[in-house]
Amino acid sequence: MPVTVEPTPPLPGLSPVGGKPLIARFDGGQLSSDGGLLALREVERRLGIADRLAACIDDPRAPERVRHHLAAILRFRMLMIAAGYEDGNDADSLRHDPVFKLALDALPEGAPLCSQPTISRLENLPDARALLRMARAMVGLYCTSFRQVPRRIVLDIDDTFDAVHGGQQLRLFNAYYDEYGFQPIVVFDGEGRPLAAMLRPAKRPTGAEARAFLRRLVREIRSHWPRVEILIRADSHYCAPEVLDFCRVEQLDFVLGVASTTTLHRHVAALEQSTAARHAAAPGSNKLRRYKEFLEGAGSWSRVERVIARVEAGPQGTDTRFVVTNLAGGPPRRIYEDLYCARGQAENHLKAWKRHLAADRTSCCRATANQFRLMLHTAAYWLLWSLRSLMPKRSTWRVAQFDTLRLRVVKLATRVVALKTRVMLHLPSACQDNAILRLALERMPRLTC
Repeated sequence: MPVTVEPTPPLPGLSPVGGKPLIARFDGGQLSSDGGLLALREVERRLGIADRLAACIDDPRAPERVRHHLAAILRFRMLMIAAGYEDGNDADSLRHDPVFKLALDALPEGAPLCSQPTISRLENLPDARALLRMARAMVGLYCTSFRQVPRRIVLDIDDTFDAVHGGQQLRLFNAYYDEYGFQPIVVFDGEGRPLAAMLRPAKRPTGAEARAFLRRLVREIRSHWPRVEILIRADSHYCAPEVLDFCRVEQLDFVLGVASTTTLHRHVAALEQSTAARHAAAPGSNKLRRYKEFLEGAGSWSRVERVIARVEAGPQGTDTRFVVTNLAGGPPRRIYEDLYCARGQAENHLKAWKRHLAADRTSCCRATANQFRLMLHTAAYWLLWSLRSLMPKRSTWRVAQFDTLRLRVVKLATRVVALKTRVMLHLPSACQDNAILRLALERMPRLTC
């Protein structure tokens, strides 16, 4: 009897089950572990992010020799990041994946997608002017994501530390974090849509730098919506006289944190004492909060502003926070708790952008390449945010973290069978979330871009 030679050897070391041996081989054919990626493909097709960004880049290649167009490379890279493959080296294996091919409008038996060197060359291609055009394109994407022009938008501005471990341009040592890194400024709106991400050294932004950043952002937003009302929310990093004056000139509303000073504490000294006494008189009670508002102006401010103080007494003592705002109406409690504290949600958006989508993978030598990477990861954020926005409003899916959304909806085993007239995708029958994927695809026409 002739010896049977198996083309793929079985995996070793598997223990038997029920007295039967387990034999596992990598011979399943055209399989992929990212079947739900096709839902993100439909999101990207409606948003057109890759085409928007590609139109901002000048392609120096000879057209007759181009095999992978810029939009296709960008689309491949964004889908990789959204699926959890943040390293460009993963492209060398994913370029043969049948679902990734389908997501880029290629048949499974067609030519491979672009490789890692092609992606690296693209990341180093845009110059400063191209990056500015891409930043404007991202704001344009934001403005077209609304069904109708909103009366008012809320912009949450924050920065985050991004550690680096090489000789990248713009890196700076930060004594607080005790390492080198960047500290990019990132902007989300009140619902979690991203607007901008600007790479910068790891230091606190100056008032002039924050004003210049806001000027470009507000100018671009109002080029689409001239009459929209804008509320700026940020912590004390951005409470600089240049920012306050800019908001006054541009008629922007603002609610900004203010660093505590002895001058501010003089206004609330009596309130702090009475609040602590009230809390001590009611043992076992939770924290007690009280509010006070007054007019005050720092020596560097051009005028006095409305300052709101929140005094909180608890078992650990008394804690006082201050915010400054130009909003004339509204009680102090509502402005602090409903408006200012709501900016804490931006921390969750930053976590999703930085941790779930690895936006801190800024390991290129050139600053322009790292800025381009921030935009790619922001584009991947748009894909997952838009997919999540299609979920039912009162469902837990509407607030699911991006890594949960990726694990439950995108990471689906799929067998791809290319027939003569169609391509069959066989998804697992045991998928517990097939109904939510079906619902998301049914609601895809609701995306407005």
